[in-house]
Amino acid sequence: MRKLLSGLPFILLPVLVSAQRHTDSTRIYYLKDIRVKGIRTVRGTGHLPEESDGVIYAGKKNEVIEVDSLDANKAINNTRQILGRIPGLNITETETGGFTANGIATRGLNPTQSIEMNTRQNGYNISSDIYGYNEAYYLPPMEAVSRVEMVRGAASLQFGSQFGGLVNYVLHTPPADKPFEYYTSQTAGSFGLFNSFHAFSGTIKKWSYYSFLQYRTLDGYRPNSHQQQFTGYGRLQYNASDKLNVGVEYSLLRNRIKMPGGLNDSMFHADPRSSFRARNWLKSPWNVITGYLNYDISPATALHVKTTYLFSSRALVWRNEDGGPGVLDTIDPATGQYIPREVQNEVMHNTTTEVRLLHHYQLGGMNNTLAGGMRYSYAWFKRQGGGEGTTASDFDLHVNGEYEYALDFTTTNVAPFIENIFRIGKKLSVTPGFRLEYLKNTAKGYITDGEKVFTNDSKSRSFPLFGLGVEYKTSSYTNVYANISQAYRPVDYSQLTPIGITSKIDPHMKDASGFNADLGYRGTVKNFLNFDIGLFYLAYNNRIGTVLLNDERGNPYTLRTNVANSVHKGVESYVELNILKWLHPASRKGISIFDAFGYTDAKYTSGEFKNNRVEAAAKYINRVGLIYSDPHFSATFQLNNVGDAYGDATNAKFSEDPIAGYIPAYTVMDISATYKISRYTLKAGVNNLANKAYFTRRTDEYPGPGIIPSDGRSFYAGVAARF
Repeated sequence: MRKLLSGLPFILLPVLVSAQRHTDSTRIYYLKDIRVKGIRTVRGTGHLPEESDGVIYAGKKNEVIEVDSLDANKAINNTRQILGRIPGLNITETETGGFTANGIATRGLNPTQSIEMNTRQNGYNISSDIYGYNEAYYLPPMEAVSRVEMVRGAASLQFGSQFGGLVNYVLHTPPADKPFEYYTSQTAGSFGLFNSFHAFSGTIKKWSYYSFLQYRTLDGYRPNSHQQQFTGYGRLQYNASDKLNVGVEYSLLRNRIKMPGGLNDSMFHADPRSSFRARNWLKSPWNVITGYLNYDISPATALHVKTTYLFSSRALVWRNEDGGPGVLDTIDPATGQYIPREVQNEVMHNTTTEVRLLHHYQLGGMNNTLAGGMRYSYAWFKRQGGGEGTTASDFDLHVNGEYEYALDFTTTNVAPFIENIFRIGKKLSVTPGFRLEYLKNTAKGYITDGEKVFTNDSKSRSFPLFGLGVEYKTSSYTNVYANISQAYRPVDYSQLTPIGITSKIDPHMKDASGFNADLGYRGTVKNFLNFDIGLFYLAYNNRIGTVLLNDERGNPYTLRTNVANSVHKGVESYVELNILKWLHPASRKGISIFDAFGYTDAKYTSGEFKNNRVEAAAKYINRVGLIYSDPHFSATFQLNNVGDAYGDATNAKFSEDPIAGYIPAYTVMDISATYKISRYTLKAGVNNLANKAYFTRRTDEYPGPGIIPSDGRSFYAGVAARF
């Protein structure tokens, strides 16, 4: 047994170790089968097992990023370093532009605040309402994250109907053999960065706990930028037996962000570090409480229950986008004061329960797996905006008079789901699945547009989602996979509410629907090669997007509407080769090169903009890295090459409207290093090594309007210790 286990790679794929027999002169001992579960990888990136924690992953496109093994700037959650090995991942890099939770998307979808993703922490949702307001304002600090799991669109059957699929941030677990462990990390860097992280964990008899506290302050790359952020988390678990554990978790975020505003094209080209807004502020306090139960009913059956209550808010005071970024925020000489700012408030509540049952059974002499369950969610959301604020410059949410709109929304969601792995022989598995979504939305309140218009609407609908996955094992550690799954995206609250006067809303928008399809070949070769090469096809019908139009006076504005149907197709490829391990398998050192490449042809296939490129969809995203590692030292150089994109469906290259226009291609280089000795770790790095001026996002609202420049060259260094 020991010899067999020692031959397995660094991180293990689920392996069934046959019953072992030990014989001495008098007795024969029969030991139980041992199932080792984990992630098989070369360094840092791997794939999920066929099933885990009540969820089936067989036949699905997925990746796992082992965060602890990465050299990256985790103090500011540098997404392109941490998640950059996921092929085709598009990132809105707005870290110092007003949002600390950089949004992500794949396959040409909209990356803004990860609205096309199902964003989770430890398996439960951390955005306020996946069908009503799916923007991610809270993400855990990466120093607390053990791994990041991502499943492409096929996650729609097990987690929800998002086109982009699932991203799940799995936090560290406590040591099983220590009553107390303390980990601390202190990081400082350019633009006033200071990050202090502290984690406490341990196991005492049947109780285990893990908690962390993080404080971060950052002045930002541009003037009029500042962030203060406090994040906390605690988990307490009672292990009643080997079969049953229950626990509770609490996550909180408290922040205050000063936003430097957006730029138009001429401003950006003149000076990408410039800022013409000094009075824009945002805060988004976040709270998530979760209780869970894991029960092995029998060796073949496991029950998983999670109940979550989210209560959070978002408040904004800003010189809004009326007139675009070219209208400067200056003092009126007649009054000696600034003009009043605009105030917006949102209050979010959500309660969600997910029950999952996983059962292994025999059929036709083969072991098969059934996973099913139910999700129930009720969310209520209060949105107020357009209120006339003060003429001050500090964070002041006082409103003079009424808001221009005040709306109360609710969403009720009930969704049973089921999937089954049918194993045909030792190599082939077929996994059909089904999910039935029931949605009910209500909206009441008023919107003022010349006159006050009251609304009291309710809408219910049900929609089935079908999927089928196939996996064929070409060897012990490689397989061919194929999957097709339906997806659905209802109109959400933010799409129904206009922002200022340069953005308008189509009141007759329809829900979007479509499907994802994958075909790929993946696996590992011994301990030196890791690869996943695949094709994808995504159909997105009634896609909601922005269109640049002119009003009766010839002034440009954007209309949010069902633009048309779109098709996204392309290639996703990840290859990682450890050259030293290839040449010398027993070497304790490694020199690796990886390439994460995504090519996406995303175009409208109907309507006025047929054959135009989908907005924000870069044709290619290629990230290449070189890694050196030994038992004490590791360093990673990463080159990020991202293709061009457009801000709206008209594919306008130049416009006075803040959201429309060209997003040029860019190349950014990062280098990070880590040195470990005993219980101490030293870390340092440079982000945007060549000081490239670039941007990833245009917006018609906050933190803009207009272009939101990404950071120039920055440095960081830190020290960590574990006691």
